[in-house]
Amino acid sequence: MADRTSASRTRRVLVALITCCLGPALPAAAKKEPPVTTIILPDPTPAKLPRWRGFNLLEKFSKDWNNGPFREEDFRLIHGWGFNFVRLPMDYRTWIANGDWRTFNEATLKDIDQAVAWGQQYDIHVCINFHRGPGYCVNPPKEAKDLWTDPEAQEVCALHWATFARRYKGIPNRNLSFDLLNEPNDMENAVYAKVARILVAAIRREDPDRLIISDGTYWGNKPVPEIADLHIAQSTRGYAPMEISHWKASWIGGSDKWPEPTWPLHPEAKSGPFDRATLLRDHIAPWKDLEARGVGVHVGEWGAFQHTPHAVALAWMKDCLANWKEAGWGWALWNFRGSFGILDSGRKDITYEEFQGHKLDRAMLALLQEY
Repeated sequence: MADRTSASRTRRVLVALITCCLGPALPAAAKKEPPVTTIILPDPTPAKLPRWRGFNLLEKFSKDWNNGPFREEDFRLIHGWGFNFVRLPMDYRTWIANGDWRTFNEATLKDIDQAVAWGQQYDIHVCINFHRGPGYCVNPPKEAKDLWTDPEAQEVCALHWATFARRYKGIPNRNLSFDLLNEPNDMENAVYAKVARILVAAIRREDPDRLIISDGTYWGNKPVPEIADLHIAQSTRGYAPMEISHWKASWIGGSDKWPEPTWPLHPEAKSGPFDRATLLRDHIAPWKDLEARGVGVHVGEWGAFQHTPHAVALAWMKDCLANWKEAGWGWALWNFRGSFGILDSGRKDITYEEFQGHKLDRAMLALLQEY
């Protein structure tokens, strides 16, 4: 009974804290009583991240694709199934006003406030990520000014992060983290490190204690030891080999010509042969070396697109999950609802379970819960 009382008291403090920090900007829905099952989230440090497990939520992933509010149902289901992490990859154009990248739309920011509050209500760590930051996005269209070379883009991107840092100051790191930029491309690490330092400094001027995460370069796959002295964590990816994760993905040129994948990957494949040992050697070991330098590691995105044969996807996912569990790393599937997810993924080779208005991939859910 003492443990339950302590947990309840802790939750009341957290709810009071977010109300104090965000004030009336939080909708009333954020202040509902927490679910019956209460799990106190672990405390992260930049040197050692918890083994968070969860999903990316895409409501503000791209202004051209969507700019809806986040859904409480997602948080409720994710919590109910035993997961404790969501990453919010977002497009800065969704929260600026009238196309002016120096002016902020309060209504959109309140949508993000609500997601942060639901994270606290449902015991889910929320990681805010700039999928498109001022001056850079891995996806088209290309930004008018280049973040890596243009001083104004660097200043404005720092302004955006400073705004978020000020807005959420005081919310515990167990509940909230910042992921600087989604998947810096194949630039030199030194080029990325220069900009990362500018953004980290902007955040820390407003909130010196905020937990910050940096994606690796080479689209999230390459560690960046050049910023190990910043005392921030780093995020890797789980898309290797692409022949499995992105088979017939429309945005990957030529992927419709790749042979149907197997796992382990057959020798004639572009990346073949490829198996669990390959994953360990090429995609775990370099990041373990970074971790040994005092940098926490998390897998911010991973998964297999809807056209990959389901049995192959599950076999590959099982090996990925086993590797990360052994490494002590958490992960976030791309996505929760949609073509990589466990709900409404549009796969043609499985029988879905009807679940609360969704089509549930029960086998994939069970596999994720196992790890």
